[in-house]
Amino acid sequence: MSKGDTSKHIPVLLDEVLKYMDLKGGECVVDGTINGGGHSYEIARQLSGEGTLIGIDVDASALAISRERLSELPPKVILINGNFREMERLVREQGIERVDRILLDLGWSSNQFENPERGFSFLHDGPLSMTLSPNVEEYPFTAWNIVNEWGEDSLTEIIRSYGEERFARRIARAIVRAREKGGIERTRELAHIIAEAVPKRFQKKGIHPATRTFQAIRIAVNDELTVLREGLESAFSILNPGGRLLVISFHSLEDRIVKHFMRKHASQGEGILLTKKPIRASEEEKEQNHRSRSALLRIIEQN
Repeated sequence: MSKGDTSKHIPVLLDEVLKYMDLKGGECVVDGTINGGGHSYEIARQLSGEGTLIGIDVDASALAISRERLSELPPKVILINGNFREMERLVREQGIERVDRILLDLGWSSNQFENPERGFSFLHDGPLSMTLSPNVEEYPFTAWNIVNEWGEDSLTEIIRSYGEERFARRIARAIVRAREKGGIERTRELAHIIAEAVPKRFQKKGIHPATRTFQAIRIAVNDELTVLREGLESAFSILNPGGRLLVISFHSLEDRIVKHFMRKHASQGEGILLTKKPIRASEEEKEQNHRSRSALLRIIEQN
């Protein structure tokens, strides 16, 4: 296995990212969600020994994959265990004031979803955790706390708001009733409860009825939308003039935040929108990588 194949994660919109990165070789690039280094491997191949690649991730195990993958490539590589919401501080602690390109891929990798112990997926039975960092003690609550301790109204609110689930109240009520008979401990147990709560005639073929609820719980556990808002501002603040921020989102909640952020800075004369509408994957990529079907790429250039 080559250095470039150490992760199962297939980077989405890779050709488009490289096109808009428009690298000459000596730039300083930040991958704020480096994970296993899928995008960064190809970015690093376009950088020279004069270039710098900074990779940030809250998951230390993901950084270990990136470290191996990037070890023999030309640029200086700096890997940081941290959250991109604090990008400005994390980068400047390395003695770097400004950077030329920043990528935020907001997707979750198959390495995380396919690990049952992380509890992200209803396809693999595991404990109800859903924390991006393996250090669970860093979190005020996990998926287990939400499912077993939150009231029906609170459950309904996050499932409706973060999952955009029309049957949020029915699902919340079913969860509360099920846990009264004993705690809900496993992902497949929760998925079954949700599937039973959603009317069969509204269950779409090919989409598990628990998909939106699992998304909602994951967003709540990891405070993803607040992290995104803070991370966008933090990233934009360290761009050089002419520097570019590229963001790949995967659902409407994320894309709405990214769109409003970029439009705000463009309207204030602080940046130029390079994408009036989000860039989507080609039909060929969608056939090869199912995850790319929902990917949306937006780009802003710093004035």
